[in-house]
Amino acid sequence: MKLSDALRKAQSLDLDLVEVAPTANPPVCKIVALGKFRYDISKQDKDKKPSGAKLKEIKFRVNIDDHDYLTKIRHGEEFLDRGNKVRVQLQFRGREMAHQEFGMQLMQKVREDLSGMSQVEMEPKITGRNVTMTLSPLPANRRKRRFADTKKPEETPATTPDQPNGATS
Repeated sequence: MKLSDALRKAQSLDLDLVEVAPTANPPVCKIVALGKFRYDISKQDKDKKPSGAKLKEIKFRVNIDDHDYLTKIRHGEEFLDRGNKVRVQLQFRGREMAHQEFGMQLMQKVREDLSGMSQVEMEPKITGRNVTMTLSPLPANRRKRRFADTKKPEETPATTPDQPNGATS
């Protein structure tokens, strides 16, 4: 409709004529209350802003057992999956400082195991008796979990073909 007709209609309804898409051909306008329109736009902008990624921490020791290592890696994947950054901290105690290369190997292993979920934001850095590395999550569509919790349901004992039904040994 023509601009003059649209303005007349908006005035008759005691509302405002707001240009919604100025780049469209022809430009698109809407008849709305301007205050409500601005409020709705500000709400949409507020919803779009990310709440900011939190920093979660996982602490390791050099001589960690495989099961404990996997548990901590699963926690790390969980944190990254939720969009949080992860600080991986390795602590040396006593004579472990003599073999810092083992700590760096462990940090490299953590980096590789979490590579499907994250990228290294801060390389492993030795500060005193600690080695610290920060990982940030990949975009949601590129994340691939490798160590997701896969609990199998307990299997019920079934009869084997050589035993008659109901017979147990």
